[in-house]
Amino acid sequence: MIPLQSLLSHTLRTACAVGLALCAAAPALAQDYPNKPDRLVVPAFVGTPIDIISRQVATRLTQELGQPVVVDNKPGGTGIVGASDVLRQPADGYTLMTLYMPMTVSQSVNRQVTFDLRRDFVPIVQTVFSYNVLVVPPSVPVNTPAELVALLKSKPGQLNFASGGVTSPAHLAGELLTLQTGTRALHVPYNNFPQAIGDLLAGRIEFMFAATPPVVGHIAAGRLRPLAVTGDRRLPVLKDVPTMVESGFPDFVVRDWQGFMVRAGTPPAVVERINAAVRRIVANPEAIEGLAKLGAVPSAGTAAEFGKLVASEVESWARVVKAANISME
Repeated sequence: MIPLQSLLSHTLRTACAVGLALCAAAPALAQDYPNKPDRLVVPAFVGTPIDIISRQVATRLTQELGQPVVVDNKPGGTGIVGASDVLRQPADGYTLMTLYMPMTVSQSVNRQVTFDLRRDFVPIVQTVFSYNVLVVPPSVPVNTPAELVALLKSKPGQLNFASGGVTSPAHLAGELLTLQTGTRALHVPYNNFPQAIGDLLAGRIEFMFAATPPVVGHIAAGRLRPLAVTGDRRLPVLKDVPTMVESGFPDFVVRDWQGFMVRAGTPPAVVERINAAVRRIVANPEAIEGLAKLGAVPSAGTAAEFGKLVASEVESWARVVKAANISME
Protein backbone atom coordinates (compact mmCIF):
# COMPACT_ATOMS: atom_id res chain seq x y z
CA MET A 1 0.00 0.00 0.00
CA ILE A 2 1.30 3.47 -0.91
CA PRO A 3 1.74 5.68 2.16
CA LEU A 4 -0.84 8.47 2.36
CA GLN A 5 1.86 11.15 2.53
CA SER A 6 3.51 9.83 -0.64
CA LEU A 7 0.16 9.62 -2.41
CA LEU A 8 -0.71 13.21 -1.51
CA SER A 9 2.74 14.38 -2.55
CA HIS A 10 2.43 12.63 -5.91
CA THR A 11 -1.06 14.06 -6.47
CA LEU A 12 0.15 17.56 -5.67
CA ARG A 13 3.11 17.23 -8.04
CA THR A 14 0.79 15.98 -10.79
CA ALA A 15 -1.67 18.84 -10.28
CA CYS A 16 1.13 21.39 -10.36
CA ALA A 17 2.55 19.85 -13.51
CA VAL A 18 -0.85 19.98 -15.23
CA GLY A 19 -1.36 23.58 -14.11
CA LEU A 20 2.05 24.64 -15.38
CA ALA A 21 1.41 22.86 -18.66
CA LEU A 22 -1.88 24.69 -19.11
CA CYS A 23 -0.29 28.03 -18.27
CA ALA A 24 2.47 27.36 -20.77
CA ALA A 25 -0.03 26.25 -23.39
CA ALA A 26 -2.07 29.48 -23.27
CA PRO A 27 0.73 31.75 -24.56
CA ALA A 28 1.67 29.12 -27.12
CA LEU A 29 -1.89 28.97 -28.43
CA ALA A 30 -2.07 32.77 -28.55
CA GLN A 31 1.28 32.91 -30.35
CA ASP A 32 0.00 30.39 -32.89
CA TYR A 33 -3.17 32.40 -33.54
CA PRO A 34 -4.68 32.17 -36.06
CA ASN A 35 -4.06 28.70 -37.47
CA LYS A 36 -7.59 28.16 -38.78
CA PRO A 37 -10.50 30.26 -40.12
CA ASP A 38 -12.21 32.79 -37.87
CA ARG A 39 -15.98 33.22 -37.67
CA LEU A 40 -17.45 36.70 -37.34
CA VAL A 41 -20.96 36.56 -35.91
CA VAL A 42 -22.97 39.54 -37.15
CA PRO A 43 -26.21 39.91 -35.13
CA ALA A 44 -28.02 41.64 -38.02
CA PHE A 45 -29.65 40.78 -41.33
CA VAL A 46 -27.68 40.52 -44.55
CA GLY A 47 -27.62 43.82 -46.45
CA THR A 48 -28.03 46.12 -43.46
CA PRO A 49 -25.37 48.79 -42.83
CA ILE A 50 -24.13 46.75 -39.84
CA ASP A 51 -23.66 43.73 -42.09
CA ILE A 52 -22.09 45.66 -44.97
CA ILE A 53 -19.53 47.38 -42.74
CA SER A 54 -18.74 44.11 -40.96
CA ARG A 55 -18.12 42.39 -44.28
CA GLN A 56 -15.89 45.17 -45.54
CA VAL A 57 -13.71 44.90 -42.45
CA ALA A 58 -13.82 41.08 -42.47
CA THR A 59 -12.57 40.94 -46.06
CA ARG A 60 -9.53 43.02 -45.17
CA LEU A 61 -9.06 41.19 -41.87
CA THR A 62 -8.72 37.96 -43.85
CA GLN A 63 -5.73 39.49 -45.61
CA GLU A 64 -4.23 40.82 -42.37
CA LEU A 65 -4.53 37.55 -40.42
CA GLY A 66 -3.74 35.20 -43.28
CA GLN A 67 -6.81 33.08 -42.51
CA PRO A 68 -10.41 33.38 -43.77
CA VAL A 69 -12.77 35.44 -41.63
CA VAL A 70 -16.20 34.01 -42.40
CA VAL A 71 -19.24 36.20 -41.72
CA ASP A 72 -22.14 34.37 -40.07
CA ASN A 73 -25.34 36.40 -39.77
CA LYS A 74 -27.33 35.67 -36.60
CA PRO A 75 -30.07 38.33 -36.46
CA GLY A 76 -32.79 38.51 -33.85
CA GLY A 77 -33.64 40.19 -30.59
CA THR A 78 -31.42 43.23 -31.17
CA GLY A 79 -28.31 41.11 -30.93
CA ILE A 80 -29.47 38.55 -28.37
CA VAL A 81 -29.39 35.61 -30.80
CA GLY A 82 -25.90 36.40 -32.02
CA ALA A 83 -24.46 37.16 -28.59
CA SER A 84 -25.89 33.95 -27.14
CA ASP A 85 -24.28 31.98 -29.96
CA VAL A 86 -20.86 33.50 -29.25
CA LEU A 87 -21.12 32.65 -25.55
CA ARG A 88 -21.55 28.98 -26.44
CA GLN A 89 -18.20 28.91 -28.26
CA PRO A 90 -14.70 28.45 -26.79
CA ALA A 91 -12.92 31.59 -25.60
CA ASP A 92 -10.09 31.16 -28.09
CA GLY A 93 -10.53 34.13 -30.43
CA TYR A 94 -11.91 32.10 -33.32
CA THR A 95 -15.44 33.43 -32.83
CA LEU A 96 -15.72 37.22 -33.05
CA MET A 97 -18.89 39.27 -32.71
CA THR A 98 -19.93 42.57 -34.19
CA LEU A 99 -21.31 44.74 -31.41
CA TYR A 100 -23.46 47.72 -32.41
CA MET A 101 -24.83 50.53 -30.30
CA PRO A 102 -28.46 49.34 -29.80
CA MET A 103 -27.11 46.10 -28.28
CA THR A 104 -25.93 48.14 -25.28
CA VAL A 105 -29.60 48.91 -24.60
CA SER A 106 -30.89 45.32 -24.87
CA GLN A 107 -30.09 44.28 -21.32
CA SER A 108 -32.06 47.27 -20.01
CA VAL A 109 -35.24 46.64 -22.00
CA ASN A 110 -35.42 42.89 -22.62
CA ARG A 111 -35.90 40.40 -19.79
CA GLN A 112 -34.67 37.57 -22.01
CA VAL A 113 -31.13 38.95 -21.90
CA THR A 114 -29.14 36.87 -19.41
CA PHE A 115 -25.69 38.16 -20.31
CA ASP A 116 -23.87 41.37 -19.47
CA LEU A 117 -21.70 42.91 -22.17
CA ARG A 118 -19.31 44.25 -19.52
CA ARG A 119 -18.90 40.90 -17.76
CA ASP A 120 -19.27 38.17 -20.36
CA PHE A 121 -17.42 39.71 -23.30
CA VAL A 122 -14.03 41.26 -23.92
CA PRO A 123 -13.78 44.34 -26.17
CA ILE A 124 -11.39 44.15 -29.10
CA VAL A 125 -11.79 47.35 -31.07
CA GLN A 126 -14.32 49.94 -32.21
CA THR A 127 -14.38 49.98 -36.00
CA VAL A 128 -16.62 52.92 -37.00
CA PHE A 129 -19.07 55.51 -35.79
CA SER A 130 -21.72 57.57 -37.55
CA TYR A 131 -24.24 60.28 -36.77
CA ASN A 132 -27.91 60.65 -37.50
CA VAL A 133 -29.43 63.81 -38.90
CA LEU A 134 -32.61 65.44 -37.61
CA VAL A 135 -34.86 66.02 -40.62
CA VAL A 136 -38.37 67.32 -41.23
CA PRO A 137 -40.53 67.45 -44.37
CA PRO A 138 -41.24 70.85 -45.98
CA SER A 139 -44.74 70.79 -44.48
CA VAL A 140 -43.32 71.21 -40.96
CA PRO A 141 -42.59 74.95 -40.50
CA VAL A 142 -39.33 74.78 -38.55
CA ASN A 143 -35.70 75.44 -39.49
CA THR A 144 -33.83 74.72 -36.25
CA PRO A 145 -34.04 72.21 -33.39
CA ALA A 146 -35.15 75.04 -31.08
CA GLU A 147 -38.07 75.82 -33.39
CA LEU A 148 -39.00 72.12 -33.44
CA VAL A 149 -38.98 72.06 -29.64
CA ALA A 150 -41.23 75.13 -29.59
CA LEU A 151 -43.63 73.35 -31.95
CA LEU A 152 -43.58 70.24 -29.75
CA LYS A 153 -44.43 72.37 -26.72
CA SER A 154 -47.32 74.01 -28.54
CA LYS A 155 -48.71 70.61 -29.58
CA PRO A 156 -47.88 68.19 -26.75
CA GLY A 157 -48.16 64.57 -27.84
CA GLN A 158 -49.50 65.48 -31.28
CA LEU A 159 -46.33 65.20 -33.39
CA ASN A 160 -44.93 61.87 -34.57
CA PHE A 161 -41.32 60.80 -35.00
CA ALA A 162 -40.19 57.73 -36.89
CA SER A 163 -37.47 55.18 -36.25
CA GLY A 164 -36.19 51.86 -37.52
CA GLY A 165 -37.50 50.11 -34.42
CA VAL A 166 -37.51 50.17 -30.64
CA THR A 167 -34.03 50.98 -29.22
CA SER A 168 -32.70 51.96 -32.66
CA PRO A 169 -30.49 55.09 -32.68
CA ALA A 170 -33.35 57.09 -34.23
CA HIS A 171 -35.70 55.99 -31.45
CA LEU A 172 -33.24 56.72 -28.65
CA ALA A 173 -32.38 60.14 -30.10
CA GLY A 174 -36.07 61.04 -30.28
CA GLU A 175 -36.66 59.99 -26.69
CA LEU A 176 -33.58 61.88 -25.55
CA LEU A 177 -34.83 65.06 -27.22
CA THR A 178 -38.20 64.90 -25.48
CA LEU A 179 -36.60 64.07 -22.13
CA GLN A 180 -34.13 66.94 -22.31
CA THR A 181 -36.76 69.47 -23.39
CA GLY A 182 -39.74 68.32 -21.33
CA THR A 183 -41.85 67.71 -24.42
CA ARG A 184 -43.94 64.79 -25.67
CA ALA A 185 -44.09 63.14 -29.09
CA LEU A 186 -45.43 59.85 -30.41
CA HIS A 187 -42.83 57.29 -31.44
CA VAL A 188 -43.73 55.36 -34.60
CA PRO A 189 -41.38 52.39 -35.13
CA TYR A 190 -40.99 50.91 -38.60
CA ASN A 191 -39.61 47.53 -39.66
CA ASN A 192 -39.12 48.90 -43.15
CA PHE A 193 -36.85 51.95 -43.38
CA PRO A 194 -38.01 53.01 -46.89
CA GLN A 195 -41.58 53.07 -45.59
CA ALA A 196 -40.53 55.36 -42.75
CA ILE A 197 -38.88 57.73 -45.21
CA GLY A 198 -41.94 57.53 -47.46
CA ASP A 199 -44.25 58.58 -44.64
CA LEU A 200 -41.82 61.32 -43.65
CA LEU A 201 -41.75 62.68 -47.21
CA ALA A 202 -45.54 62.54 -47.34
CA GLY A 203 -45.83 64.55 -44.13
CA ARG A 204 -47.48 61.75 -42.15
CA ILE A 205 -44.44 61.83 -39.85
CA GLU A 206 -43.27 65.21 -38.55
CA PHE A 207 -39.60 64.48 -37.80
CA MET A 208 -36.94 61.80 -37.66
CA PHE A 209 -33.35 61.34 -36.54
CA ALA A 210 -32.47 59.49 -39.73
CA ALA A 211 -29.35 57.62 -40.73
CA THR A 212 -27.42 59.92 -43.04
CA PRO A 213 -26.83 57.96 -46.31
CA PRO A 214 -30.52 57.25 -47.12
CA VAL A 215 -31.60 60.89 -46.74
CA VAL A 216 -28.71 62.84 -48.28
CA GLY A 217 -30.33 62.71 -51.73
CA HIS A 218 -33.68 63.88 -50.37
CA ILE A 219 -31.96 66.76 -48.56
CA ALA A 220 -30.12 67.82 -51.72
CA ALA A 221 -33.38 67.75 -53.68
CA GLY A 222 -35.21 69.83 -51.08
CA ARG A 223 -37.61 67.04 -50.16
CA LEU A 224 -36.35 67.00 -46.56
CA ARG A 225 -35.00 69.83 -44.44
CA PRO A 226 -32.01 69.06 -42.18
CA LEU A 227 -32.02 70.76 -38.78
CA ALA A 228 -28.93 69.29 -37.10
CA VAL A 229 -26.68 66.25 -36.84
CA THR A 230 -26.44 64.30 -33.60
CA GLY A 231 -22.66 64.19 -33.24
CA ASP A 232 -20.08 66.41 -31.64
CA ARG A 233 -18.75 67.47 -35.03
CA ARG A 234 -20.25 68.28 -38.43
CA LEU A 235 -20.45 65.69 -41.18
CA PRO A 236 -18.40 66.32 -44.34
CA VAL A 237 -21.35 65.28 -46.49
CA LEU A 238 -23.56 67.84 -44.66
CA LYS A 239 -20.96 70.45 -43.80
CA ASP A 240 -23.50 73.30 -43.66
CA VAL A 241 -25.71 71.49 -41.14
CA PRO A 242 -24.87 72.33 -37.50
CA THR A 243 -24.63 69.85 -34.67
CA MET A 244 -27.21 69.65 -31.90
CA VAL A 245 -24.53 71.04 -29.57
CA GLU A 246 -24.03 74.05 -31.85
CA SER A 247 -27.80 74.46 -31.93
CA GLY A 248 -28.04 75.03 -28.20
CA PHE A 249 -28.29 71.47 -26.87
CA PRO A 250 -24.93 70.97 -25.11
CA ASP A 251 -25.71 67.51 -23.74
CA PHE A 252 -27.18 66.07 -26.92
CA VAL A 253 -24.69 63.75 -28.60
CA VAL A 254 -25.88 60.44 -30.04
CA ARG A 255 -23.47 58.26 -31.95
CA ASP A 256 -24.25 55.08 -33.78
CA TRP A 257 -21.20 52.82 -33.76
CA GLN A 258 -19.99 49.28 -34.05
CA GLY A 259 -16.95 47.21 -33.18
CA PHE A 260 -15.72 43.70 -32.40
CA MET A 261 -15.88 41.69 -29.18
CA VAL A 262 -15.03 38.14 -28.11
CA ARG A 263 -16.06 35.93 -25.25
CA ALA A 264 -14.51 36.72 -21.87
CA GLY A 265 -11.47 34.57 -21.19
CA THR A 266 -9.94 35.02 -24.63
CA PRO A 267 -6.14 35.36 -24.33
CA PRO A 268 -5.07 39.03 -24.23
CA ALA A 269 -2.43 38.37 -26.91
CA VAL A 270 -5.18 37.28 -29.32
CA VAL A 271 -7.23 40.39 -28.55
CA GLU A 272 -4.18 42.57 -29.19
CA ARG A 273 -3.43 40.76 -32.47
CA ILE A 274 -6.92 41.43 -33.83
CA ASN A 275 -6.94 44.99 -32.49
CA ALA A 276 -3.68 45.81 -34.26
CA ALA A 277 -4.93 44.27 -37.51
CA VAL A 278 -8.19 46.25 -37.49
CA ARG A 279 -6.37 49.49 -36.69
CA ARG A 280 -4.20 48.99 -39.76
CA ILE A 281 -7.31 48.27 -41.84
CA VAL A 282 -9.24 51.41 -40.94
CA ALA A 283 -6.16 53.56 -41.49
CA ASN A 284 -6.09 52.44 -45.13
CA PRO A 285 -7.27 55.24 -47.49
CA GLU A 286 -9.31 52.79 -49.58
CA ALA A 287 -11.09 51.49 -46.49
CA ILE A 288 -11.75 55.04 -45.29
CA GLU A 289 -13.27 55.94 -48.66
CA GLY A 290 -15.43 52.81 -48.73
CA LEU A 291 -16.73 53.40 -45.22
CA ALA A 292 -17.41 57.08 -45.94
CA LYS A 293 -19.83 56.04 -48.69
CA LEU A 294 -21.84 54.32 -45.97
CA GLY A 295 -21.79 57.41 -43.78
CA ALA A 296 -19.31 55.77 -41.41
CA VAL A 297 -16.13 57.24 -39.94
CA PRO A 298 -13.27 54.88 -38.93
CA SER A 299 -12.58 55.03 -35.22
CA ALA A 300 -10.18 52.28 -34.18
CA GLY A 301 -8.52 52.71 -30.80
CA THR A 302 -7.34 50.41 -28.06
CA ALA A 303 -9.36 47.57 -26.58
CA ALA A 304 -9.49 49.46 -23.28
CA GLU A 305 -10.94 52.55 -24.99
CA PHE A 306 -13.65 50.46 -26.63
CA GLY A 307 -14.41 48.83 -23.28
CA LYS A 308 -14.91 52.25 -21.68
CA LEU A 309 -17.28 53.24 -24.50
CA VAL A 310 -19.35 50.07 -24.10
CA ALA A 311 -19.62 50.48 -20.32
CA SER A 312 -20.54 54.16 -20.67
CA GLU A 313 -23.23 53.44 -23.27
CA VAL A 314 -24.77 50.61 -21.22
CA GLU A 315 -25.04 52.89 -18.19
CA SER A 316 -26.18 56.09 -19.93
CA TRP A 317 -28.83 54.44 -22.09
CA ALA A 318 -30.13 52.50 -19.08
CA ARG A 319 -30.95 55.87 -17.52
CA VAL A 320 -32.76 57.00 -20.68
CA VAL A 321 -34.67 53.70 -20.90
CA LYS A 322 -35.85 54.09 -17.31
CA ALA A 323 -36.79 57.75 -17.67
CA ALA A 324 -38.65 57.19 -20.95
CA ASN A 325 -40.19 53.90 -19.78
CA ILE A 326 -38.97 52.06 -22.90
CA SER A 327 -39.81 48.37 -23.11
CA MET A 328 -39.69 45.63 -25.73
CA GLU A 329 -42.93 44.19 -24.35
